[in-house]
Amino acid sequence: MDTRGIRWPIISVLFAAAALNYGDRTAISAVFPLLKRDLGMSDVALAAVGTFFLWAYAAGSPFAGRIADSFSRSRLVAYSLGAWSLVMLVSGFTQTTEQLLATRIVLGLAECLYLPAAIALIADHHAPESRATALGLHVAGLNFGLIGGGFLAGWMGDRFGWRPALVILGGLGLVLAVIASRVLTDAAVVGKKEAPIPTMAALKTLFAMPSYIVLMIQAMIVSVGTWMFFNWLPLYYKEAFNMSLAGAGFSGTIMLQSAAVMGVLGGGYLSDRIAKGGLKRRMLSQSVFYLACAPFLLMFVGSPSFGLISGSIFSFALLRALGQSNENATLCDLMPGGLRATAVALMNTANCFAGGIGTLVAGYLKADYGLGGVFSGVSVIMVVAAFLLLAGYGLWLERDLSRTRPKPVAEGALVG
Repeated sequence: MDTRGIRWPIISVLFAAAALNYGDRTAISAVFPLLKRDLGMSDVALAAVGTFFLWAYAAGSPFAGRIADSFSRSRLVAYSLGAWSLVMLVSGFTQTTEQLLATRIVLGLAECLYLPAAIALIADHHAPESRATALGLHVAGLNFGLIGGGFLAGWMGDRFGWRPALVILGGLGLVLAVIASRVLTDAAVVGKKEAPIPTMAALKTLFAMPSYIVLMIQAMIVSVGTWMFFNWLPLYYKEAFNMSLAGAGFSGTIMLQSAAVMGVLGGGYLSDRIAKGGLKRRMLSQSVFYLACAPFLLMFVGSPSFGLISGSIFSFALLRALGQSNENATLCDLMPGGLRATAVALMNTANCFAGGIGTLVAGYLKADYGLGGVFSGVSVIMVVAAFLLLAGYGLWLERDLSRTRPKPVAEGALVG
């Protein structure tokens, strides 16, 4: 079946699923003060809320990638959405710290199935000419979820406590899972469907590709800083500016994520235009934007005003997102269709493991350096990532792209 006519409607469903994916995982950070009050959680225990989720996500991701490269990606997206939404609903009824942490572990295992399948599904439906644009729309959904989840949890937390928002988010996800099961479909293929690539052969192919290793390492480094912001920025706003939970939850996400939404939308389109002059230019663009965003985090040093911090966060997030829009597109350009989900999943594993460490380290460093000091240190992380990308661009990328560049297909066929 030719599915070209529904590839953009599919993106709209995945946009909503992506919003819930990130909204569900981060909404709880907006109600950290309530968890301290109701469950007696320390700063380290609050850090564990994010860390346990990320490490469970990391542990399950390699298996999720192999599943998505072997079975129906559209069905896997719907199943993952339903599973994590059910866990989210149940988490609203937990009574102890241990129960809450247990639901975060299960949430990580359920959510890890989503991104590898969703990104590979998008790449299946879109050729390089529109791939980064489509992936950018999907990432915009992720960032929109961070804004909506944080604001909803904070607003409801001020009025009704922290539980109702989790239950509502879970219920919305169950409804969307039913819609996804009806709308999503796998891409049409030309000829006989290829057999899944054996796991060891897949790993050998991936790790023989230096450009993929560069993408993975720089993504790990960036994830350390990214998850520091995701988990601790609302609390920074509350403590630094004495804001309400709703105000802190909104302020801690709106500047960061509204800029990110604009960045990934514009960045995806820009990446596709840049790639017309050569696919390798995506990685160069990513490194330049990462270098440009780093200085804005130095504004956290000292006692900055609300306006200065908010403007700096917006500028940092916009430039970072413009650069990061190239990442998944470069990965999909490098990989044949049968390896894309595995490649994404292994990067997710590395990213979440690193992000969990960053979240936990920020909790430990908070007492000595303050969250402002922690955030300013992320500027160094971005510079290191930028130079790694420049090395990959100059040394290996052209060779790796030439090895995996797809052969021409018949007119009207989809790129898989």
